[in-house]
Amino acid sequence: MTRLDTWGASALSLVVLGAAAVLFAASVSGCASSSKPKVESSNPTYTDSDVPQARKRASTRLQLAVLYYQDSKSTYALDEIKQAIQADPSWFEPYWMRGLIQMQMDDNADAEASFQKALEINPHAPDLQHNYAVLLCKMHRAEEGLRKFDEILADPTYGQRAKTLLEQGNCLLSVGKKTQAEASFQHSLELDASNSTTGFRLASLLFERNENVRAQFFIRRINNSEAATAETLWLGVKIEQRLGNTDAMQQLAVQLRKRFGSSREATAFERGAFNE
Repeated sequence: MTRLDTWGASALSLVVLGAAAVLFAASVSGCASSSKPKVESSNPTYTDSDVPQARKRASTRLQLAVLYYQDSKSTYALDEIKQAIQADPSWFEPYWMRGLIQMQMDDNADAEASFQKALEINPHAPDLQHNYAVLLCKMHRAEEGLRKFDEILADPTYGQRAKTLLEQGNCLLSVGKKTQAEASFQHSLELDASNSTTGFRLASLLFERNENVRAQFFIRRINNSEAATAETLWLGVKIEQRLGNTDAMQQLAVQLRKRFGSSREATAFERGAFNE
């Protein structure tokens, strides 16, 4: 999975001086959500009138790092973050952002060190904990990651449950726990029915289990929207083909050829590879 992969996208969320900014590469995800971590006494909340100069300098550097990162200039972004940390080493958000960039670069060991430093300063930021849990699953430490997802979801005040349930489902899926993953995806969709990544994940599991009518419901909702991709259209084609809905299958195939003619999914359709 690439276009509908979900750690990045859904995963790259940070706060710059209290204003939530979301970076989804990912990928990934097609889902974007912003939220504001709880900032505890170890990292006090400032108002405009009492922000220290060191924090202001660090904030400027961090905002530049975000812009560089969004422009795919990770080296420049990391340099700005280094200067943000030098300006205010007590602020957890530059370490957090550094971890996100390192995770995106597959520099997982350094990403973990960055997240751990951020959590050392502010252990009560649920979005930061979410990103760390995603990293643990990415590092094939699913048991640790799943425990952390459970801890985050146990907080009744946590406001980004849909994205965490989605990533929990991805982590469960990575270790073959398909029944539990399906439950996570289903719960996530109940909270955010518009998330095409979650819908695709769920439809894929249902199709695999031969629950084709249910799979059809979820994939049609995606393919009838702007969120349709080569992957979702191809899954839709396979579901309609299995259900014997030739006209619906051909309509989806036309979209697949027209919009994603050079994709591997279009090639698979031309080969009639419905069961691969």
